[in-house]
Amino acid sequence: MTSMEFNHKLNTLTSLLHSFAYNLTKNTEDAKDLYQETTYRALFNRDKFQQGTNFKAWMFTIMKNIFINNYRKKVKANTILDTTDNQFYLNSGTHATTNAAEGDIMLKELNAMVDSLDASIRIPFLMHFEGFKYQEIADELELPLGTVKSRIFFARKELKDKIMTNYGFHPN
Repeated sequence: MTSMEFNHKLNTLTSLLHSFAYNLTKNTEDAKDLYQETTYRALFNRDKFQQGTNFKAWMFTIMKNIFINNYRKKVKANTILDTTDNQFYLNSGTHATTNAAEGDIMLKELNAMVDSLDASIRIPFLMHFEGFKYQEIADELELPLGTVKSRIFFARKELKDKIMTNYGFHPN
């Protein structure tokens, strides 16, 4: 493929690539950076594109891989390693006591709110909360998958409304 053909194909995908980049990043500036990096890598590796291959898929794969690599770098950069010698805390001479009463009260209230849900939505919600997958819940309760998903959605919505009401939060 000649340079002109390659550039023409790349130009026809510009708007799609911008949209895909924004869909991945959810940020206009990051999307522009991702598009620019993708274009650079495609142009730099033009010789690696094989004739007869889906050009659009090749470009989208490059973009997705760049996004994933950047995401992994960002997560790794935000990881904090604590290299403090734990003996310091043992020998510091201060004693810290935690009081979990407020958290316990809130947890009891939340459990009461969950318990007050109708059984038809409470049971799927609790199973999902305990780690069951939607399909496992559907199989266990002998319900269609869509029904399970909607019941969990309605349980979440009802709990959200109860929390908003009980704790004085009012949605805008």
